[in-house]
Amino acid sequence: MERRVVITGLGAITPIGNSVNELWKGIEEKKCGIDKITHFNCEGYKTSLAAEVKNYDPLDYFEAKQSKRLDKSSQFAIIAAKEAFADSKITTENTDFERVGVFVGSGIGGLKTIQEQCETNYVKGHSRVSPMFIPMSITNMPAGNIAIELGLKGESISTVSACSSATHAIGEAYRTIKYGAEDVIFAGGTESSICEIGIAGFENMKALSYATDKNRASIPFDKERSGFVMGEGAGILVLEELEHALSRGAKIYAEIIGYGATSDAYHITSPAPGGVGGARAMKRAIEDANIKPEEIDYINAHGTSTHLNDSLETQAIKTALGEDKSKKVMVSSTKSNTGHLLGAAGGVEAIICAKAIENSLVPPTINYKVKDEECDLDIVPNEPRKAELNIVMSNSLGFGGHNGSIILKKFTN
Repeated sequence: MERRVVITGLGAITPIGNSVNELWKGIEEKKCGIDKITHFNCEGYKTSLAAEVKNYDPLDYFEAKQSKRLDKSSQFAIIAAKEAFADSKITTENTDFERVGVFVGSGIGGLKTIQEQCETNYVKGHSRVSPMFIPMSITNMPAGNIAIELGLKGESISTVSACSSATHAIGEAYRTIKYGAEDVIFAGGTESSICEIGIAGFENMKALSYATDKNRASIPFDKERSGFVMGEGAGILVLEELEHALSRGAKIYAEIIGYGATSDAYHITSPAPGGVGGARAMKRAIEDANIKPEEIDYINAHGTSTHLNDSLETQAIKTALGEDKSKKVMVSSTKSNTGHLLGAAGGVEAIICAKAIENSLVPPTINYKVKDEECDLDIVPNEPRKAELNIVMSNSLGFGGHNGSIILKKFTN
């Protein structure tokens, strides 16, 4: 028997707010989290802007010794997970922690730690490399550290599928609960790759925007878009089996009703022509949800602000929903607010979808100016839109051809 899966806790740390309430306020107020890079001296780089987490001091969250033993990707993950944990009101009295899992993805993991320790090895020799190098840098450690921090003893895995990592984590968590293997799973993603080697790598593959105006850098679906803006942060959701949630009187934000994942099997960075892989992921999610395409009210698009992604995702939405419906569905990219959080993007965007349902408010695509005939969707330009939202979809499309779509629904018992 398939079980229903609901969302009962939210946690986030992002470029537009260091909690879920601040994140959502940033969406409502059309806040842009992009600014000059401060994490390192970017003189000589073509890229000068990023979407950094603001006013962040690890000592506000961790003891000094612990903070030194955690890469920032793990720090962000723990912070978001602890907020989601508190929000969910899960306790050892109302929940068996041996049936609580952690599915948290990251695209790159501890990249800053890798950079620093490689420099140490080169300059000072191998004997000076930190014994914490490996446990700080490997990509599974955000999930592992959350489990350790909160005492969660169910299945703990890390999905690593580039920019689809968090959406895949949420989708696989949904399936795992749906078919009875766990009762609760903390799911989402984390990323902290705004460092010299991270910016250099994406810059040299010509993926980043070189804009110097922060309001014209991450501009999804705009004809003048020229690349994505790297962001950082984490988004974690508590997914829970419905009866378990009801039995303990949990607040329910939304229900997850569908998940689809596919591979382009085409190219290491470019989406497949026509966005056919993304379209198949959306179709699979729609079939899994047992709904009709015309029932979808809003899509939080992957919308990276690169020429290929936005035009091909537009085609994918048209293929998945049909020409008529695609003209009516509301679509926006909140990467115009947050930049691109890579492996954490799908987690933060799923939270935004849940809050959009809760508040009957469609997030806008901010800083939009120049219409592109290749992106002829209703992208909710510049201003939030009041609308009753019953069913929403969130898309993630990653390098390597990894596609994921999840579908959320307003909860009714």
